[in-house]
Amino acid sequence: MFMLDFFLPFISSLLLVICVMVGVAFLTLLERKVLGYIQIRKGPNKVGFNGLLQPFSDAVKLFTKEQTYPIMSNYLSYYFSPVFSLFLSLLIWLCIPYFIKLYSFNLGVLFFLCCTSLGVYTVMIAGWSSNTNYALLGGLRAVAQTISYEVSLALILLSFVFLIEGYNFLSFNSYQEYMWFFVLCFPLALVWFTSSLAETNRTPFDFAEGESELVSGFNVEYSSGGFALIFLAEYASILFMSMLFVVIFLGSDVYSFLFYIKLAFLSFLFIWVRGTLPRYRYDKLMYLAWKSFLPFSLNYLLFFIGVKIFFLSFLI
Repeated sequence: MFMLDFFLPFISSLLLVICVMVGVAFLTLLERKVLGYIQIRKGPNKVGFNGLLQPFSDAVKLFTKEQTYPIMSNYLSYYFSPVFSLFLSLLIWLCIPYFIKLYSFNLGVLFFLCCTSLGVYTVMIAGWSSNTNYALLGGLRAVAQTISYEVSLALILLSFVFLIEGYNFLSFNSYQEYMWFFVLCFPLALVWFTSSLAETNRTPFDFAEGESELVSGFNVEYSSGGFALIFLAEYASILFMSMLFVVIFLGSDVYSFLFYIKLAFLSFLFIWVRGTLPRYRYDKLMYLAWKSFLPFSLNYLLFFIGVKIFFLSFLI
């Protein structure tokens, strides 16, 4: 019995990781196709039927190339930071709200915040250990940006913690049975989506990979496998943030087909924003985080606390 208790979560986690990796592969294909059509050209359409096998061909190409590393780099931290980055991006998926309670997460919200906070270190170490100016600048930018937007993300989550009176993501499903939180807190949903873009280093906040000024940012010295791992980690976190948006704002019934349609649409929005908007200016990015989003999310937090106290006083 004990062995079964050990093996079931292990096999389930393995299946989850494989499904996320396949999802990431096709998300890259979707991005290249959508960006192609936005720029009035075809995306990948040669490998397999209509380009369906392109992500797998890219993966084989990247992982079979020779791994190079700068001679002045701090080798161990340079080598392991992409691995740790992907590990964190996959670990965070364990707090997905399954009703079977694959892992019993009563503190799923805190687990999510802990994992996203750790993600900052991998970027910082990847930038620093390369021992080049461009990589270090890209890493520092990414760290400042991620930390800034984590504050507003945490405060928005805290608002919902007061609303649902718990840290479990499963509670979101029962509270959204009759009305989505998206309807109730539309401005908050927009702020969450924008913060998610900044958190995952996506356009218009892709300062960590500011090609026009920093060559390629913190991953400039990475090639072949290392680059592929950083790339996979970024897209796994995009998928996760899309999933989290659906859980929090659009009703979180993981067992309905509609859930995955909403998830795919949110991932498409990430790509659509990339194809449409130009890059923000860096000081504007910080201004947006500290002068706009922080007061806004704090006001919403106070509003939710007020609403809770108001209803509790009626119950008493």
